[in-house]
Amino acid sequence: MRLVASDIDGTILGHDGKISDRTIRAFRACRAAGVELVFVTGRPPRWLHPLEDQLGHTGRVICSNGAVVWDLEGDRLVSARTLELKAVFEVRRIIKELRPSALFAAETLTSFHLEPGFIENDSSELLAQFTPAPLHTTLSADDAVVKFLAVVREGTADEFLAEVAPAVGHLASVTHSAPTVAMLEIAFPGINKAVTLAEYAASLGIEAADVVAFGDMPNDIEMLKWAGDGYAMASGHPAAIRAAGQQAPHFDDDGVAQILEAKLQKLGVALS
Repeated sequence: MRLVASDIDGTILGHDGKISDRTIRAFRACRAAGVELVFVTGRPPRWLHPLEDQLGHTGRVICSNGAVVWDLEGDRLVSARTLELKAVFEVRRIIKELRPSALFAAETLTSFHLEPGFIENDSSELLAQFTPAPLHTTLSADDAVVKFLAVVREGTADEFLAEVAPAVGHLASVTHSAPTVAMLEIAFPGINKAVTLAEYAASLGIEAADVVAFGDMPNDIEMLKWAGDGYAMASGHPAAIRAAGQQAPHFDDDGVAQILEAKLQKLGVALS
């Protein structure tokens, strides 16, 4: 175990926005033992505060499902793979033909653009600062889109993904991670968490066999398959559990911490 790569939401962070004390201790023990830590998330850089505030993490974070690498310590962009605006609007057109009720939003390197109605009942505090408007009026050639989002109010995310992915695969990669919303996350073609994690590990001279990864949703599947030790949360999506082949205990039982504690003990690391 030379590198631990962990998803955030649903894996170490709950709906209350908290990382458990036990999980924090396990990560700190890894760091003290010389094990590299990297967090691999669908979140954009502006939503990484739980890592800084609760864990004191200052390293690199792989954001937006692999499209962005962010340096927390320097609060700066390291790298990004962005969708061309032409591709964004073509993907939108195709999805609207498949699902006329679909609504869209675009995450850029500097802001967030969302169509009217994208946020149901204006319930998201995290997005309240952004004013809804038609994307063709707010997105410009200067905007670097790292994630394009599509949401529908009927059916499941799995059904939506199965319908859309084959239709837009020539233009973008598609996944989902919202457990209760039929929302798709669309990014640069061929990009996913595993691609960027593999690049990061290689930059440190670390092979997949020495990586332990944790995740819970379909956007974690490639990462869990790539890592030498991939663990899906027992509380996670069935597709992630099938892909990983190994389960960490339920999120509510500090599953990530349990696995890390056991591995550290085998390495002879004393846990406080």
